[in-house]
Amino acid sequence: MAHPLVDQLRFTRSEFKRGLRKVGEEDGSKRIDPMNSISWMVGHLAWQEERYWLRRAQGVILIPRLHEELAYGKPATTPSIGEMWAAWEEVTNAADPWLEALDENRMSAPLSEGYSSVGTFMLRTTYHYWYHLGEGLAVRQQLGHERLPDFVGDIDGRAPWRP
Repeated sequence: MAHPLVDQLRFTRSEFKRGLRKVGEEDGSKRIDPMNSISWMVGHLAWQEERYWLRRAQGVILIPRLHEELAYGKPATTPSIGEMWAAWEEVTNAADPWLEALDENRMSAPLSEGYSSVGTFMLRTTYHYWYHLGEGLAVRQQLGHERLPDFVGDIDGRAPWRP
């Protein structure tokens, strides 16, 4: 059984996908200034997961483009949403075995030398998803999308609280 924080991250990922599903290429790459494009948001979160769970934790760089184009502080871009979802899937699938193996001791240890604990980075990642999900839903509203999710999904069934 995965650590409870890993379950929460996975639930958050699923809510991110639920909130941004069915966004096509044209709308996915639209940027309504000062907000980011939805495609950038997807790629940016793939970058964060790669940065923490693959590069810092395991020394693996899976998709260099993420760091080159979608890292914090880089100029705004409007990449293909299909390409960004593919990168996101690749990164999260690659990170999952490492995340699955986390226990309480590892959560309390530094992510890598000189960094905060794995648990702190887990919380940072989870909250970062919610931040960009809100931004993505705001973009979708501005684009006139209808029937958007308006509340957290099935947390009771998929990621209930547990010690």
